[in-house]
Amino acid sequence: MEVVLASLIAVAGTLLGSIITFTFQRRSSLQGEAFARALQLRQERLTAYSAYAGTVTALKQGIVALWFLQQADADSSETRRAFTECDKLGADAENAQFRVRLLTEDAMLITLATSALHAIGPIRRAATKTELAEREQELQNALNAFVAAASVQLR
Repeated sequence: MEVVLASLIAVAGTLLGSIITFTFQRRSSLQGEAFARALQLRQERLTAYSAYAGTVTALKQGIVALWFLQQADADSSETRRAFTECDKLGADAENAQFRVRLLTEDAMLITLATSALHAIGPIRRAATKTELAEREQELQNALNAFVAAASVQLR
């Protein structure tokens, strides 16, 4: 009888040890997967936020170049090419903004991204170089606010 009882205790101990080991390994595996997902999301956000800031900056440069060309000769072929390039840069910026919107859950960050993109329009409509510089600074301020909020989220 003692042999049977000792065997049952050994089997129960082995079974209990296996269950505990499985539970801890499963928990560890789930935590590792969650960490990997969080790290991948952070990297995707970093890429998207950087790309967005870069495309908005490129669009600003294109718009400013177009503004100067329009001041010199609004109907030149160079001005038309610059307009076409700005149109492409605008589409790139909107595409980058969509990616930001897909990757963030932060409504404030989406609002800041939208504000930065909307700050482009007044640059093109500037009447003087002084107004152009003011509009560029407004865009830069909006872009800086976006980058500041994005960097907080990424930390």
